[in-house]
Amino acid sequence: MSSRNLEYLLAPHSVALIGASDRAGSVGATVMRNLIAGHFDGRVWPVNLRHSQVAGQQAYRSIWDVPAIPDLAIICTPAPTVPKVISQLGAAGIHAAVVLSAGTSTQEMLEAARPYTLRILGPNSLGLQLPRIGLNASFAHTQALRGNLAFIAQSGALAAAMLDWARTAQIGFSCLVSLGDGADVDFGDLLDYLSHDVHTRAILLYVESISGARKFMSAARAAARNKPLIVVKAGRHADTLREEAGALANPDDVYDAAFCRSGMLRVETTRELFDAAETLARLRPLTGERLAIISNGGGPAVMATDALIAGGGKLAARADFIGEAPAERYVDALRAVLADATVDAALVIHSPSAIIPAAEIATAVSDEIVASARPVLTCWMGGESVREARRICSAAGVPNYSTPEEGIGAFLHAVRYQRNQRQLMEVPSSIPESFVTRPDEVRALVARVLAEGRSQLDEHEASQVLSAYGISVVNARERRTRVQELVAGMTVDPTFGPVILFGKGGVNVEAAPDTAVGFPPLNNVLAAELIARTRVSRQLAGFRSVPPVDRQALERTLVQLSQLVVDCASIVEVEINPLLADEQGVIALGARVRVAPARGASADRLAIRPYPKELEERYTFEGRTVLLRPLRPEDAPQHREFISQISAEDMHSRFFRVVKELPDADLAHLTQLDYERAMAFIAVSDGPDGVPETLGVVRAQADPDNDTAEFAVLVRSDLKGHGLGRRLMDKIIRYCRDRGTRRLAGDVLATNTRMLQLAAASGFHTEPAREGAVRIVMNLTTPGTGISSRKEG
Repeated sequence: MSSRNLEYLLAPHSVALIGASDRAGSVGATVMRNLIAGHFDGRVWPVNLRHSQVAGQQAYRSIWDVPAIPDLAIICTPAPTVPKVISQLGAAGIHAAVVLSAGTSTQEMLEAARPYTLRILGPNSLGLQLPRIGLNASFAHTQALRGNLAFIAQSGALAAAMLDWARTAQIGFSCLVSLGDGADVDFGDLLDYLSHDVHTRAILLYVESISGARKFMSAARAAARNKPLIVVKAGRHADTLREEAGALANPDDVYDAAFCRSGMLRVETTRELFDAAETLARLRPLTGERLAIISNGGGPAVMATDALIAGGGKLAARADFIGEAPAERYVDALRAVLADATVDAALVIHSPSAIIPAAEIATAVSDEIVASARPVLTCWMGGESVREARRICSAAGVPNYSTPEEGIGAFLHAVRYQRNQRQLMEVPSSIPESFVTRPDEVRALVARVLAEGRSQLDEHEASQVLSAYGISVVNARERRTRVQELVAGMTVDPTFGPVILFGKGGVNVEAAPDTAVGFPPLNNVLAAELIARTRVSRQLAGFRSVPPVDRQALERTLVQLSQLVVDCASIVEVEINPLLADEQGVIALGARVRVAPARGASADRLAIRPYPKELEERYTFEGRTVLLRPLRPEDAPQHREFISQISAEDMHSRFFRVVKELPDADLAHLTQLDYERAMAFIAVSDGPDGVPETLGVVRAQADPDNDTAEFAVLVRSDLKGHGLGRRLMDKIIRYCRDRGTRRLAGDVLATNTRMLQLAAASGFHTEPAREGAVRIVMNLTTPGTGISSRKEG
């Protein structure tokens, strides 16, 4: 399941309260009171077996007696009754329910819901609130204000506390959801839905644990492309984080890596959730990480600088002047630093002055910031004397803070968010392109070890495995001097699957850990980022008499280790310690490798599906070789050139509107794919000048349940009618069928006769669609459909 039927949960028009009550202090009475107090836009029907009225409203003995089928049911009956109630709701045609009861049998409840595709929030949920429609379907003590932040929490107690605090701070929500036990509806489901919710500007999460890692990662990566996702994770420093003494990767570091790779921003406290949401909403996107600090006093500027350096930030420049500086002085200083090519953003700090009103300075500075293309933050130190200045900035949409440390913290949030967004766009290949590997040799070796009943490779066998992936191994007698001792390895996290670890090595690796974790597959960019997240990375640039290490060789080693993980499902742990690095390259001083029988295909255990290079195929088209392959993010410039060669008529047929040129954001959306849910194949061939050019593209986007994939095909206008479209169509049909997609569908303009003829020849049938269009549909579960048996030259 994923977002199916969630509209009944998150946008209902009618609600039935099962277990409504007048008994003081009961959950049924509290929820009924909240439903009434919220002024819900729709109908509310209390259901009570024994009473004809509840809270002064007519009550109904069963769900069968209510006047119409409600969109949503709220269940607060005793736990043992829940499975039976769920079965009755499903039989009555209800598509969503919130189970507030704790202690119910999860398995029985889900089995009761399954025949009806009834979605369940809970059990043990505080409920949900949808302020936009006045729905308070919870037993929280207060109501959420209306706003544009979505908040999803696993803890009902935490959700209640945050609701109370947010109301005091006048922070509003588009929705507030308590997951409870998350037996059915989980983070992934809600992210899928809320990523397209026009009423939600940012999504905030309180996470205790994640289940269904690949589903969560896919949903988070998709949502993070549309709006900010900000998360606070509980349990960071708990004693139970490590599963066993000496575990390679701290589980919390794995969560860090997951959030980072998903394009999310992790913060330390629940208060920071809202602060970061406001910062990302108001601050212009960063193009770099160098911050200039402008202040009317040396002390605040020093405080800001200290906080910036301590947080790993980069100081570009600092301008301090006397406290009585007029507004013009601030404006001149701001213009100067923003004109400096070495400055990417600025922080303006003002401490109160008896000579110049803060409001006057705020007005001048805000006007300048609004007109600037670069991001600027402001800090107004003090209380009553700067209240109006903060109001002026807020009204202008200018980020403003009370202390230099808060301003720097907000800037660092934006820095980390931009870094994570860049990682979000990286989709490494599942097959190496820059080095040679011998996976069959490794698989045979591992199979022999397992057949012997062993789980640990000996030193010679471990060296063979590393050598097969291009990682040099030497013995202790051959080790070089003046090298840096590092550690690299992999382990299988119980939640997210295989992870790659890198950091400072040696005998004290566990006593004083300095490591970072990343997800395979890695490319050079992701490997460099993984290295940069460790403290030892600063030493790799060289110090005193020690020269810099060969960074390219180090990055390549991590990519090679990652490829080993991708290829060999039976390898469950690798520890290379020490990994020796210097200016001559990287060598391993032996390794520890542990194996176990594989439980499925190697790629299936990865949290992020890699670029499927194995789907590439070549064929001859009009005398030249054409490569049919999945679309990659780095194809964006080539794809823009392809789009430029499509006629206006063909662009209108594809996009149903006049499109002259695709904006960068749309181009990124088309070329940066989550291969778990979407696929696009391009036909590529060398042009007359030898430069690869795109001839056509076909794409399919499956819904989160992989029930239906929406597809479209586009061929360069000068190549239409030559069979390329049919070849692309065949490719996407075969792919979707192999992926288990049940239907392939697309909308075609009624005037696009060529496409309609191709669809008919391919086995599609037509269904009603919007005015001026025809919907073509293929049932992929029917044998013999499609054109995969046809051969074309």
